[in-house]
Amino acid sequence: MTSTAENPPLPRPWARRLRSVYRSAGWPLRDGLEVELLAAGLIEARVDAAQRETLHLTTAGLQLLAASLRRNRAVYDAHEQLAQQVARTMQRDGRVVWRELSLRAPLPAELGGGWAMVRPDVFSVRHTTVETYLVPIAHEVKVRRADLLADLKRPAKRSAYLALAAECSYVIKAGIAEPDELPAECGVILAHPDADGSGWARLEGVRAAPRRAMQLPFPVWMALARAVPLEAEEGPQSDLGNPVADPLVDPLQGQGPT
Repeated sequence: MTSTAENPPLPRPWARRLRSVYRSAGWPLRDGLEVELLAAGLIEARVDAAQRETLHLTTAGLQLLAASLRRNRAVYDAHEQLAQQVARTMQRDGRVVWRELSLRAPLPAELGGGWAMVRPDVFSVRHTTVETYLVPIAHEVKVRRADLLADLKRPAKRSAYLALAAECSYVIKAGIAEPDELPAECGVILAHPDADGSGWARLEGVRAAPRRAMQLPFPVWMALARAVPLEAEEGPQSDLGNPVADPLVDPLQGQGPT
C-alpha cells in the first residue's frame, strides 16, 4: 500500500493507533483495529530473540501517517489564519480580544448540571468603561465540515458559550454548511477563501447572532485578569472615540446594543 496525493484521509482510529505504535513499539492488543492495520500492511509484528512480539510501522504506514500529519497541519494553519483574521477584525472595531481563552461556565440541569471548560477561538469585549456596554462575544471557527458537525453534537459546549457571552457566532468556511444547519441561537459568518486558497479574502455576516442582556460572571473577570489580550496591531488607531464613527457598532453584525 503506497501513499499518493489521492489517498483519502486515514480514519481517525487508524491514525491514532499508528501514532501510538510509532511513539513506542507496543505489545499486540489483538483487537479488530489491529487486524485491519496488519491486513492493510501499515503495521507489522516482529519477534525478538526472547520471542517477544511487538508491533512496528511499515514503510507504507509511515508514509500514510506523514501524509495525515501534513493534512492536519494544513487544516490547523487555515484555522489559525481565519481565527486571527476574526480577532483582528474585532480589534479594529475597538474591542479587546483574547485567543483560546480558557473559561469555566455552569451547565443547565437539562445537560447534567455541573461545569464545563471551554476555549472559544476568539473572545472579545468592547473597550469601554461602562460594564453594560461590554457585550462579550464568542466566535467559534470551523474550516472543515467534519469538525463543524462534531461541534454541533456538543450542546454542553454551546450552552457554556451562551452562558459566557452576550452573543455567540460560528465563523465557517464558505461551502462546508448552510446557515440553517447551525443553531438559531448562534450567528453565522461565512469566510471566503482567496482565489489561490492561501488565505481568506473576506468575512460575510449572513445571520446576526441574537443578543442577550448579560453581565460578565465573576469567574470570567478573573480569567480575563490572568490572561493577556491580543496585542494591538501597529498603524492607525481604531474608530474608538472617533466622534464620526459609532463605537457601539459590532463588526460583522451591523447593529448597536439593544
